[in-house]
Amino acid sequence: MVDLGMSPLCESYVSPERAHQYEPFYPLVVYVCKKCFLAQVLDYVSAESIFSEYAYFSSFSDSWVRHAEKYTEIAITRFGLTTDSFVVELASNDGYLLQHFVKRSIPVLGIEPAANIAVAAESRGVPTLVRFFGVPVAKELADQGKQADLLVGNNVLAQVPDLNDFVAGMKLLLKPDGVITLEFPHLMRLMEENQFDTIYHEHYSYFSLLTVKELFARHGLRLFDVEEIPTHGGSLRVYACHADCRTHDDGRSVSELGEREIAHGLRTLSHYTAFGRHVEETRYKLLTFLIDLKRQGRSIAGYGAPGKGNTLLNYCGIRSDLISYTVDRNPYKQGKYLPGSRIPIYAPERIEQTKPDFVFILPWNLRNEIMAQLSFIRRWGGQFIVPIPEVRVYS
Repeated sequence: MVDLGMSPLCESYVSPERAHQYEPFYPLVVYVCKKCFLAQVLDYVSAESIFSEYAYFSSFSDSWVRHAEKYTEIAITRFGLTTDSFVVELASNDGYLLQHFVKRSIPVLGIEPAANIAVAAESRGVPTLVRFFGVPVAKELADQGKQADLLVGNNVLAQVPDLNDFVAGMKLLLKPDGVITLEFPHLMRLMEENQFDTIYHEHYSYFSLLTVKELFARHGLRLFDVEEIPTHGGSLRVYACHADCRTHDDGRSVSELGEREIAHGLRTLSHYTAFGRHVEETRYKLLTFLIDLKRQGRSIAGYGAPGKGNTLLNYCGIRSDLISYTVDRNPYKQGKYLPGSRIPIYAPERIEQTKPDFVFILPWNLRNEIMAQLSFIRRWGGQFIVPIPEVRVYS
């Protein structure tokens, strides 16, 4: 589907002591299955080596926390959740979502493999099991009578190397009339809007609705509803239940979106191979744009240190000679360097101190939030660069 060359792990931020040491790079190539059309990278790196300690804390995005709170309100109302219900989140991160159920006295459990992030969740009153989820964990919890009325997984499905074990575990952990909701970036939007930077080793798979529907059916689960949501450049929120559950009726949304995916070519191999050629052209245009700015003597700083930014920078060969530094609100990343590109990461205050001509927004999906936070750069004529789907400048 697309070959993004050799790249380091996108969340492996480099400490100053290691700045001049060797860093492992791995092939970053996406393949597509001719039978089920699952887009996937080869798992060169184990999940344990990626996620046992992790640098992404969900709560540093204000818009993402608001999204989680709104979801909580919707779920409580739609499924009649009460203080007698039990909500489980898979890859619960720092408690960004479950904290909203806790505030309403609804019992919860987070399952999160990264111990450093689980500590932050516990501090928010979110009980957290530090384990990788799959059939063994699901069986243990089910045997203890801890099946879920609502089982949540936001942006975790892509990070699962063994999809069958994960989905089989969800079936075991779900009560007979319970509901699963999963959110994941939509492959159709990824391809339509040239979001190649959302591809990295930590994301083993990239999903269409049709592929997820087949995967769930294999394990006795049924999708009964789907919503298209704006997060992460365009995601799906799917609702699932046991295949024989009569509590939740099928809506038309699942069949209608499946038909749209087919019409957009997601069951045609040539549609996937054309994507790679578009990505190459994007790289050429972005590099030309940045080099022209530097030749004019303009200064460029980055904003954010997200995984997607590291894919973009390493694929395009962008280093600190083009983007002098980047800033991030996450203290865990400050004082380190981006993997591969070795661009230094500072606290956001550095933007006002150095007054760059341009701020290159790496987490482009949050551009409105970031442009509002940094509106002060307009005082010295600063402008914003957004690289995806095509490079654009905002005043």
